[in-house]
Amino acid sequence: MTVPERAPAGESAPGSAGGSAGESAGESAGPRRGWDLVGLGAGNAMEWYDWGIYATFSAFFASQFFTGTPGAAFLKTLAVFAAGFVARPFGGFLLGWLADRRGRKSAMVWSVAMASTGSLVIAVIPTAATIGVAAPIILVLARLLQGLAHGGELPAAQTYLSEVAPRQRRGLWSSVIYFSGSVGVLGGTLLGAVLSGALSHEQMISFGWRIPFLLGGLFGLYALVLRVRMRETEIFEAQRPVRQAEPQQSIARQVLAHPVPLLRVIGFTMGGTVIYYVWAISAPAFAIAERGTNPAGALWAGSAATVLYMLALPLWGALSDRIGRRPVMLIAMGALALLYFPLDSLIRGETWQLLVAMSIALVIISAISAIGPAVLAELFPTGIRAAGVGVPYSLAVALFGGTAPYLQTYFNQRHLPQVFVWYAIGLGVVTMLTVWFMPETKGIDLSAERAPAAAGAAT
Repeated sequence: MTVPERAPAGESAPGSAGGSAGESAGESAGPRRGWDLVGLGAGNAMEWYDWGIYATFSAFFASQFFTGTPGAAFLKTLAVFAAGFVARPFGGFLLGWLADRRGRKSAMVWSVAMASTGSLVIAVIPTAATIGVAAPIILVLARLLQGLAHGGELPAAQTYLSEVAPRQRRGLWSSVIYFSGSVGVLGGTLLGAVLSGALSHEQMISFGWRIPFLLGGLFGLYALVLRVRMRETEIFEAQRPVRQAEPQQSIARQVLAHPVPLLRVIGFTMGGTVIYYVWAISAPAFAIAERGTNPAGALWAGSAATVLYMLALPLWGALSDRIGRRPVMLIAMGALALLYFPLDSLIRGETWQLLVAMSIALVIISAISAIGPAVLAELFPTGIRAAGVGVPYSLAVALFGGTAPYLQTYFNQRHLPQVFVWYAIGLGVVTMLTVWFMPETKGIDLSAERAPAAAGAAT
């Protein structure tokens, strides 16, 4: 496996984002690059907020769109949550193609526009009692639109961030993706806790659940303005003339020419996405609907655990810049495999139980979340970095992450919670094996023609 030669101290790698004085990417841009990161973070936070509030408030609006017992309606609502993931691979390819052909900024502008539109549509959908079966159909369509947006958001955003970050601190900068995303998730969870305390249960079912979707749509318009004002990454701009001078080969063909990195993305994502969506997104709703936890208490517990998760993200990112990506990820996945059963068994209806279980799980999961964007971006060369990550990543998230809340609830309602736990642990083992056989990519030069992991794919 050939690793591109690093530039000597004080010099920039060819094609990198370094300035004339030899500054590394991200350091040469100064305050302007800081505003670009604000635009990236604001849009990312909004999309995660929009995606997360569906799971957070699903227990309240399930009966507004679906008939049957509360448990059956809740399952149908989670099925729509999973349906949104069906569109993510298409979004990963479509916006990944846009990011690799037209620029990372263009893809991120389109993703935030589609996500906010979907949120506004959900906020104003009439209930099934008013328009019948059209209500759940519109709900599904809105979630599919958000799925397209979210499928392209993470690959484009993490590619953008990885290309502007100093290579020796890419792990630390990588944590911005999940930190800003967690700000959005936390905002939705806190809003749910406030609304649950201020409104009665009947009011939450009647109209309270619409408020967060409306706010998400409005905030999305602000994030859209910020992203329109962002600049393109210098690594992408530096290679644009080279790509334009060469014969254009289809993105799909270029991506398929790197089968080993593609399989690595899928294997890496399988275990992590299930554990993340179970503990970071749907845990409060699951505790409310299936374990009898007080709604307001569950949402406050989720908020507190999310804060701990956010605080741990940069610490894990900085550690990976020192000791490498692989050791950090192996430690985290091993700990989760050992603790999953005890943490799941701890949740028995009390708020403190949910708080302790979520806090422990999320602090460990933050190790994977913090450096995941850097690891994935480091697997592919610049010309296919967004699409190469976006398609397999979105496919794995759709198949495993999107179905996780549904499967967890399904097996719990049939008094077989251990089946889902073994399922999650099994996928975690797959991720551990994938990481074990991955090359260490800490500190590589992303401006090189071929990423080390891609160049050594045959190995």
